Amino acid sequence: MAEEKRKTGRHTLHMEEREKVRIGGVLEVLSFDEESIMMETTCGMLMLKGAGLHIGKLDLDSGDVTVDGSIDSITYSDGGFGEKHSILGRLFR
Repeated sequence: MAEEKRKTGRHTLHMEEREKVRIGGVLEVLSFDEESIMMETTCGMLMLKGAGLHIGKLDLDSGDVTVDGSIDSITYSDGGFGEKHSILGRLFR
């Protein structure tokens, strides 16, 4: 099902003054704390990093997320962010 949404869903990202981000096309929020938020979007994995990050709005039915805080970086990845390692990768960590 996530693969179907990935192909057909629309992804948007709107940032205001590096303090507020509105993101559309979010499939799932995988992890979050005050320094980073990782989510799966229709365009791949998205990682926000900063300080004092707070999820203000979360509506996964519509795919909308709003994040407030001091945003330092926004990074996309087609895979994961080092979470899914091969068995050899896990052995040599």
